Amino acid sequence: MEKEKDIYEKILHDAVKMAEKAGEIQMESFRSPQLRMDTKTSQYDVVTEVDKACEAYLVKEISRKYPSHTIIGEETGKHIHEGAEWEWVVDPLDGTNSYSQGLPIFCVSIGIRYKGEPVVGVVYAPYLDELFTAIKGRGAQMQQGLCLGELMPGDKLHVSKKTDLGECVVASGFPYDKATNPANNIDNASKVLPLVRGFRRMGSCAYDMCCVAMSTIDVYWELDLKEYDCCAGMVIVQEAGGVIKHFRYDRHISIIAGNSTLVDAIGKIVK
Repeated sequence: MEKEKDIYEKILHDAVKMAEKAGEIQMESFRSPQLRMDTKTSQYDVVTEVDKACEAYLVKEISRKYPSHTIIGEETGKHIHEGAEWEWVVDPLDGTNSYSQGLPIFCVSIGIRYKGEPVVGVVYAPYLDELFTAIKGRGAQMQQGLCLGELMPGDKLHVSKKTDLGECVVASGFPYDKATNPANNIDNASKVLPLVRGFRRMGSCAYDMCCVAMSTIDVYWELDLKEYDCCAGMVIVQEAGGVIKHFRYDRHISIIAGNSTLVDAIGKIVK
């Protein structure tokens, strides 16, 4: 058990250092008029040179430190090691649309699975200088003002204790195929919006889930996510006392995150 604890802490420490470096790469080109970008699946699905640079760095660094571990990245896909019990699930720049527009909510997200179960989560938002971390069974925390220093204990996180949707500020997002697929979450948003105090669409699943963990957002839902969008966030939300509910299994990963009461309430509305 002590050996397992040491491994988790070492992986967390290394993942934080990697996230900080990826954040530096992001900040070097943020709001640069020379930023180069392209599209992937549609004109709405943007990728920048910084997405690619961050993932190249992360894949290289993870492979150097943990050569037997599998890596799943948004931009380069799966780097599989047969029989590997450890998997790193990486979104090198979550919130690319915002980043490319010069909006400040974007982050690097690193989730680590052991035998298929998410056990470590790291999300770093470099412009905001907010770091969110969690290890399964040990709670979640948030730090600010890192300046590439040593990982120190931060504020323990806990999801919102609200139970009345009318008092809640909620968050969600919309899939890239929203123009062509009727399962695009627009009907869900229009049903929820009149029932809540406020609705936010911040453009980063990982950051949305961290906001749930620190209770600045009361409940979050989204459909058609990918594993790299939410792997780290799932650990952080659950370690902050929240729950994750899956719905719409025909739309990849579709989840609701928050306290159990609010998750149940939203779960009765969204389809």
